[in-house]
Amino acid sequence: MELTGKERIARILRREPVDRIGLFEHFWGDTHAEWSKQGHLHEGEDLADTFGFDMALCWPLNFVADLDYPGEVLEETDETILTRNGNYATMRSHKLHSSTPEHVDFLVKDRQGWLEHIKPKLTIDRRRINFEGYRNARKYAADRQRFFAWSGVNVFEIMKDVCGHQYMLMGMVDDPEWVRDMADTFGALCVELQKILFAEEGLPDGVWYYEDMGFKGRPFMSAAMYRDIIQPAHAHTIGYAKSQGLPVIMHSCGYIEPLLPGMVEAGIDCLQVIEVKAGMDLLKLYREWGDRLSFCGGIDVRVLYTNDREQIDAELEAKIPEVMRRNGYILHSDHSIPNTVNYETYRYFVDRGLALGTYGA
Repeated sequence: MELTGKERIARILRREPVDRIGLFEHFWGDTHAEWSKQGHLHEGEDLADTFGFDMALCWPLNFVADLDYPGEVLEETDETILTRNGNYATMRSHKLHSSTPEHVDFLVKDRQGWLEHIKPKLTIDRRRINFEGYRNARKYAADRQRFFAWSGVNVFEIMKDVCGHQYMLMGMVDDPEWVRDMADTFGALCVELQKILFAEEGLPDGVWYYEDMGFKGRPFMSAAMYRDIIQPAHAHTIGYAKSQGLPVIMHSCGYIEPLLPGMVEAGIDCLQVIEVKAGMDLLKLYREWGDRLSFCGGIDVRVLYTNDREQIDAELEAKIPEVMRRNGYILHSDHSIPNTVNYETYRYFVDRGLALGTYGA
């Protein structure tokens, strides 16, 4: 029997029998524009509809400290723009292509800056919640029978936007109570805002947290530091979702394998994105955790960069038959799809992946 996307993902997150593996993906913003320019997509066409994704996400909360700060443009060139935002952080963004903003400078560099400039502004304010966006996205997903997940950043990602990785990580060593206070404060704010949103607009089908805690070959912190400083806030945010019967998917770019035992203890149900070039190994993680954890991703996006179908076949054939065995896998690249990946290549990737990932085929 063919399942709906909502049914399929819910079962995959519980590692229950399904008709096929799940399907979802992230794209860089200019990929849609490039594929549209090439004539593959109609104006406004939703890639989730085009490829038949099983999930839909909505990012409805705003954790910027100063909601009344208008933001400033400090410098602009033909290629970049330098701005200061409501966290009093200076960021440089590219104008010609999608990319992660460059962290240039931060007003908050220590406990004093946090207590003076940020913490007093982190009030439970309805302006932090996009009620209409959530309502519309939830209905859109329901109409298409997709699994609908509230999505947003968790505490590590929020903190690095306030003080940057460098000062946050130095703080973990020199003043762990400061960083713990930030994590606990943002975790509590997230839960209180979710309570308001869900009470008024209804529960999602699950929760998807973004939390990039690693880089190439290493996590940003030791497993001991994770458990001491970050895990209590994760346990609080994830625990609230679980109290509402909601499964939790946690995204993390980078190498975070040493942190995974603590993340599982905190309650995650699924790990995403399993970045190969950072050192993550989907098959190894599956062998060690596949009885307790579902997985989304782990397919090397660099293989798709080649637009070579033989290489794509090899990547999919090496991984999908193994990770689908316990019914707990969602097909996704290990990052996001750039515009250097041809439309035809991505279509082939989806079709071939689902053919391999169909049970009883």
